[in-house]
Amino acid sequence: MSGTFSSFNTALGALNYNRTLMDVASSNIANATTPGYARRRVEGETVNSVGQAALWSRPDDPMVGEGVQAGSVSRIADAFLDARSRYEHGTNSYLSTRAESLTRLETGVGEPGDTGVSAALNSFRSGWHDLANSPDGAAARSQIIDRATLLAEAVGAQNNSVVQEEKDQKVRLDAMVTEVNTLAADLASTNKSIAIAGFSGSDPNVLLDQRDQLSLRLAQLTGGTATQRADGGFDFAVGGVSLVDGMESGTFAVVGGAATSAPVGTPVAFTVTAGGTSTAVPAGIKGEIGATAELLTETLPAYRESLGEVVRALATQINTQHAAGFDQNGDVGGDFFTFDPADPAGTLKVAFSDTAKVAASAYAGGGFDGSNASKLADTSAAEDAYQKLVNSLGSTVASAKRLTTNQQALTDQVDNAREQMSGVSNDEELVNMVAAQRSYEAASRIMSTLDSMLDTLINRTGLVGR
Repeated sequence: MSGTFSSFNTALGALNYNRTLMDVASSNIANATTPGYARRRVEGETVNSVGQAALWSRPDDPMVGEGVQAGSVSRIADAFLDARSRYEHGTNSYLSTRAESLTRLETGVGEPGDTGVSAALNSFRSGWHDLANSPDGAAARSQIIDRATLLAEAVGAQNNSVVQEEKDQKVRLDAMVTEVNTLAADLASTNKSIAIAGFSGSDPNVLLDQRDQLSLRLAQLTGGTATQRADGGFDFAVGGVSLVDGMESGTFAVVGGAATSAPVGTPVAFTVTAGGTSTAVPAGIKGEIGATAELLTETLPAYRESLGEVVRALATQINTQHAAGFDQNGDVGGDFFTFDPADPAGTLKVAFSDTAKVAASAYAGGGFDGSNASKLADTSAAEDAYQKLVNSLGSTVASAKRLTTNQQALTDQVDNAREQMSGVSNDEELVNMVAAQRSYEAASRIMSTLDSMLDTLINRTGLVGR
């Protein structure tokens, strides 16, 4: 009889186990679209199994193999795929952020186009040719001043576009640094909760999902690396400098060129402050922050300086040749352009508005001579230098887009592999739920059969002959 009554426990264990299976399957389906959710699996355990294997082993407890019970509910995750995903996402964020900024810069340059610097240079050159053909004409003289003004405005607009991009990147960088510090503090707090859950024996799976999400976003921002601790939490380092150490988080800060008041082009650097000690983060970190730092330190200032060199060379050449000629009054020509040597592209202007001061003649009193204007029309050096600058930018943008496309494909591949491992398949979970339901029904049938058998034995045995 003892075996018969123990069968009730076996059936009861099967009922509880399969009910847990159905609960977990339904939870998986409910969280199928939850970001960062890793599907759960119930680990079944045999009740009263032999504790250790041995030849001719005999259990101490005669009640062996009394059914099943639900053990732990584990997350289906692969630590290697998770780490690879963080790395690829950090690299992808770096490349995509860089490509987006360069694309905006290319759009602001506006080449080729009818309103860009190249078109203004062509118009400026043809204006000198027109003046050489009609040196005494007021219209031609007025036209060359107008076209020079348009050239200065086109250059200034392009320069302002680069400067504005730098300012926008600074504002964005400040926001990202604030987000990094918030995420670091949240990760440290999550590490503490995971450790407490481990000590108390409670389910840490939701906390582990949160840990993975926080570390992934930190990797996207900084390109940093996460290292799993023995208690299940994550340490996080940026450029080899510890930002999160167990339950403690440092403060990530930007120094140098990212300050709003800092001159454009000032190098950007980062520090991590922990325990009262500030440590410099090595240059070359990835992620969105790394891309922004590179843009502010190298890419954008380099383009702006190259544009300034083209403008400086053009203005110096025009001023030198203009000073070698004579204006309509017979006076030696002065500077045609003015500019600030520290910012040629942003300050280029025509030096005068009086058309009589245009030195089109090669000698005094040559009101009908336009030979100096012909020499002023030679802007080929500036046009070649500018075209080289634009071509270089175009090649850089095209390369950045190609790298981003390739990296996105690699990132998607890793994410797909991770999704196959940790993602929820509604079809699979429905199959698991139906299987658990059928097992639950079978366990119920066993219990009802046992009940019927005992009812027969207890209430009907011995009634014959009464």
